This record gives sequence, structure tokens and C-alpha cells, in this order.
Amino acid sequence: MAKKLPKVPVVVVGMGWAGSIIAAELTKAGIKVVGLERGKERKMSDYLMVHDELRFQHRTELMQDLSKETITSRINGKMRALPMRHYGTFIVGDGLGGAGSHWNGQTYRFLPYDFEIKSLTEKKYGANKIKPDYLLQDWGITYEEMEPYYDTFEKMAGISGETVELYGHRSNPYPTGPMIKTPVLEEFEKATKKLGYKPYMIPSANLSENYENPDGISRAACQYCAYCENFGCEYGAKADPVVTVIPVAKETGNLDLRTYSNVTRILNDGTKATGVVYVNTFTGEEFEQPAEIVVVASYVFNNARLLLNSGLGKPYDPTTGTGVIGKNYCYQVSSGYSSLYYNDREFNLYGGAGALGIEIAEFTGDNFDHTNENFIHGSGIRTTQYGNRPIANNNAPIGTPSWGADFKKQSIKYANSILQVKSQGASMPHKQNYLDLDPTYKDVYGMPLLRMTYDYTEQDRELVKYMAKVTRKIAEEMGPDHIDTVGEQSPFNVNVDTNTHNTGGVIMGAEPETSAVNTYLQMWDAENVFVAGASAFPHNSCFNPTGTLGAFSYRAAEGIVKYLQQGGSLV
Repeated sequence: MAKKLPKVPVVVVGMGWAGSIIAAELTKAGIKVVGLERGKERKMSDYLMVHDELRFQHRTELMQDLSKETITSRINGKMRALPMRHYGTFIVGDGLGGAGSHWNGQTYRFLPYDFEIKSLTEKKYGANKIKPDYLLQDWGITYEEMEPYYDTFEKMAGISGETVELYGHRSNPYPTGPMIKTPVLEEFEKATKKLGYKPYMIPSANLSENYENPDGISRAACQYCAYCENFGCEYGAKADPVVTVIPVAKETGNLDLRTYSNVTRILNDGTKATGVVYVNTFTGEEFEQPAEIVVVASYVFNNARLLLNSGLGKPYDPTTGTGVIGKNYCYQVSSGYSSLYYNDREFNLYGGAGALGIEIAEFTGDNFDHTNENFIHGSGIRTTQYGNRPIANNNAPIGTPSWGADFKKQSIKYANSILQVKSQGASMPHKQNYLDLDPTYKDVYGMPLLRMTYDYTEQDRELVKYMAKVTRKIAEEMGPDHIDTVGEQSPFNVNVDTNTHNTGGVIMGAEPETSAVNTYLQMWDAENVFVAGASAFPHNSCFNPTGTLGAFSYRAAEGIVKYLQQGGSLV
């Protein structure tokens, strides 16, 4: 029997970027908030002098324990889904800060095209450009309406970058200038400029300079130590909820932060939520936390799973096309890249940062003509310098054995002499790519796991073929001795594919028939439930999702304040 606690105005499930931003904004407005985080509390000092590749990258200390909770995966509805037993594609954060602690820090805005993708595509290319199986839809809001929220997020996080003319209007420049341009990035810059493109430095949450944000949080500049992805930042140079918004929320005295608190159900009467049930992961004790508003902000997979396990919203059915919870799950398309091998040149590949990179915008969104192409949208074409790691990085040309003397020889030869021209492509929703509850497997608390049905589509395969030609051309201009280009998209493999960006499942839109939440991330079917995070994206752009996630979190916080004042639907 769960122990019932006193009712609170707002309970937030998950204290990553989305939940922490919302908690900070509400507590600053004088609203009492209970923040529930299933993992442990963290602070910047926990990462001091902890450059342990084995512990954090390979043994995934900051990630969810897959022996207790995971997802199941299959590539089509005829297969039986099996549990993901070790981290490959997805690295699901666990603990205060969530994925906002272990992310790389690349912080883009989505394009104006993204927010009105269906209307703009049909206007330019005709209704037949979008095939019936692709569930493309406008988001119910425009880029211009979202621009102020992007600006707020970037100022809070201190994003370092430079204005790009092929992207949307900006009301302000980035708060800090771009990161340093290393010799690796200069190679890409020279080649792309020769080809007529306009390269720009990737917008970065790794600070290029010391910075104090509007909340008075001061952080130091990046040291380019290369321990970003899968690691917390010991300097606080990488924007992280733990060093930016959570301290602000705590300072108000209005945040009741409870770690080791795993929410298993949202209590509801079918039309409104009454609170949540959570388990203390140490003692196993169960608690009921009543609340006026429930904010679900616990990552793409768990947002959908929690709603499905709680009977909130109508589950998506791929056969009939009805329902919305689990609909429009999207990933990203990362094949089409080229690897460059140099025999007589070396670079400092072991220094870097998670968002240190350079990119061209000409192949993103609808910035090029798709009239004669069998796909829409595009890819960011880039070179990055994250900083190689001795255990993880043993690169060798395609065809080299994966072990033995030749492998050792080739990996040593190219240890400091391999660059990449990468492609990160957009992912369009397809009616057969979705999330639901697994009928067989359960977590440690007896709750059904989330089942992911996903494979790459014809759209993805055509996009990869096109972008492979682009990356190959740039690679040739960079003058290596050998180039390997991955020009075909293989079937999806949860244990092999390496992009970590998930979106959809609880998507936003202008009407309840085709979406789960409105543009304030308020559920159509339960007006006092707000579902924040990339689960709200109706498709995935070619950019990293965090900047857009952060912008919508600020908008959701604004909506919650309005709801507490007036109630009802906000749109």
C-alpha cells in the first residue's frame, strides 16, 4: 500500500534538461514544486579529476541500469522484440541532470521549415511529394513564435556560436563567440569554401569563454579536455542542469528535490491526473504524491511508457492509424559519411570537446532543390573533433580484419591520421515506426517495458545515397591518401547504430486527432498533464534536439503558470 503524501501544486517527473528548466521557472515564479529523479543526486565536484574512460564510456556509469529497466526492439511488426541488454544506439541518462549531464553540447535551432514542414513541402513540390505512409504534419507553431524561447535557452546555457544566414531569423547573436578552430576543422573549412559552401562553427554548450548568465550563474571556459560525451564536466564549462538551472531552483526554497524516486504510474480519472506513484529505489517503499499538475519530463522512451502504463491518451495503432501515444517515433540517419586516411599527416585527435566542430548549411532542410529527389529534408555535413579515446578509438580502413596483427598495424598507423566528413540526416515519421508496451517483458517493478518498432525507410536510404556523394566530394577536396564512404543504409540495429537522438511518441500539434499535446506540451486528453521533451517532436530534424527541447521547456513552463491561473486548455 503506497503511503499518501500531502498534495502539492506541481510534481515534475525527471530532472534532466526539460524537467529542470520547468522546475526552475516555476519556482522562480513562487510555485512549490516536487522534483522526482529516479537516479542519484550529482554536483560538479563529483567529476573532478575523473577522466576514466572505462568507468564512464564503456561501463556507462551515468546511464540507466539495463538489468532493471530497458526497452525491447524489433525492426517490424512481424518480429518478436528483444530487450536491449547493453548500450549501443541509445545512452539513456540516469541521475540528476539526466542526459543533460553526459551530452556533447551541440545546440542547434530547428529550421523554420521544420515547424511547417507539411505545408511548405506541399506548397513547393505538390501534395504527392509526401508519400501516404509518412505521417508528416506541421507542429502547430512557427519558428518565429519559438524564436524568443530559443533565445532564452541560449542565454541561460551560454551557447557559443556564430550567425548562419541560411537558418532562421535571430533576435540576438549567440551569448558567446564560437569555439577555437583547430587544424582539423581548418581542413574542412578550406575544402568546403573551395567548393562554394559557407562553413560555420557548430553552436556549442561548451563555453568558448567565461560567462555569467541572466540568472547570475558563472561558469568557466572549456579546457578542450575531450571528456564530454558520456562524462560530466569537471569545470562546469559544458552547460548541464546540475550547474545552471537546478541551483537556481534550489535557491528559491520552492523546490523539494527527491532523488532515488522512480515514478511507475500517473494516477488519473481518465480526464485529469491526481498525482503520481513512485518507488524509493533503495528501500522499495511506495509513495503516492498528489498534485494539481503533473509534468512528465523523463526522456522520450519513458514519457511514452509512463503514459501507456497509466492509461493516459489513446495508444497508436499502426493498422488503423488511430491513436496518438507512441506515434511518430523518429531517430536520425548517420550513414553517408566519408572517412579520410592520411599516410604522412598527423593531427592532435585526442584533444577536443563534445561540440567542437564545423558544418555547412547548404544541405539542411529545404536549402536545396528536392524536385527530382526521392526524399525530403536533408543533412548537416560536418567535421567534428570530440577527442579520441585510447580504448574506444582503433580506426582502420574498411576491409581491415577486426583483430590480429594487421588490425593492430593499421590502427596504430592511423591513430592520429584519420578525419571524417559526417552526415547527420533528418528522420521522417512512418506509420510502421512506433512505440508501444511489450506484451512479454517487464521491469524490476513488474511494469511492462516499452517496445520500439523501428527500421530505416526508403526516405532514409535515398537521403543516405545523396549525402554520401556530398561527403565524398568534400573528402576528395581535403586530399587524403585513402577514402572510405558509407554510401548505403543498412537495416537498423539497436546494438550497432551510433546516433543517440530519439524523438516522438507524445507529439505536439494543432488538434487532438493527430497529436497528444498542444504547443504548450499540455495533453489534450488530460489538461493538467504536461509532457516535456523531444517526445513532443512530430519528426526529427537533421540537428541535435537539445536546443529545441530547451526552448519548448521554457514555453511549457509559461503554459503551466497560465494554467495555474486560469485552468482549461491553453490553445
